[in-house]
Amino acid sequence: MSVRPKKHLGQHFLVDENIARKIVGSLSHGINNVLEVGPGRGVLTRYLVPLFPSLQIVEIDDESVRYLKETFPQISEKIIHGDFLKTNLSGLFPERFSIIGNFPYNISSQILFHIIDHRDQVTEVVGMFQKEVAERIASPPGSKKYGILSVLTGAFYDIEYLFSVSETVFYPHPNVKSAVIRMTRNKTVRMECDEAFFFKVVKTAFNQRRKTLRNALRSLSNEKVVSDPVFSLRAEQLSIQDFIRLTNLLETAFY
Repeated sequence: MSVRPKKHLGQHFLVDENIARKIVGSLSHGINNVLEVGPGRGVLTRYLVPLFPSLQIVEIDDESVRYLKETFPQISEKIIHGDFLKTNLSGLFPERFSIIGNFPYNISSQILFHIIDHRDQVTEVVGMFQKEVAERIASPPGSKKYGILSVLTGAFYDIEYLFSVSETVFYPHPNVKSAVIRMTRNKTVRMECDEAFFFKVVKTAFNQRRKTLRNALRSLSNEKVVSDPVFSLRAEQLSIQDFIRLTNLLETAFY
């Protein structure tokens, strides 16, 4: 039976057990190490504990941490009371691991960037996001929703949009729909370009997505390179490989 949590801190708690089981069941078989982010009242945790003995948890809210330690005493020492965005993921497990969570929607982008920074440790992510954000992450080139998150996550992970989630399965009901996606680490070990510059190019290009790249990337280019046909396109028309090529092309503008 689901226990309806108290409303506090503006949070929206998942209270549907079927959805919770479905999210946990979306983790790949054969994994050992799992980190849950922002468990709140533990609706996912109760299904994770019996499956993953090495489960660790990161939770920032004081009241939730107290509740989790009382409810799941068998993992009380594995509950990290802190900010996921400030957590060093490199030392949590002796091997690589998966991340699962009903991610706070107001910091979901920062969570993804933190995961990307630790992509050599994080092999898989199963997460619930605001539906609009999930669609952006999973969108292909050419889509109006294709953007920064699509490219930067897609550079290192294969993305699957798993299922949509109604606002009615939360308490209190949020004003937006949600969705669950799965991200699986791809085979990219090292990018075929300067990674930091790649990030800068992608963010700069999409910050003025209605403009052609010739105008959107004016601060990063010069007449030496803008004659290339790619500069007549807009950011949403480029694949990840196109952005890698563009990054290498723009580097020549400074050398």
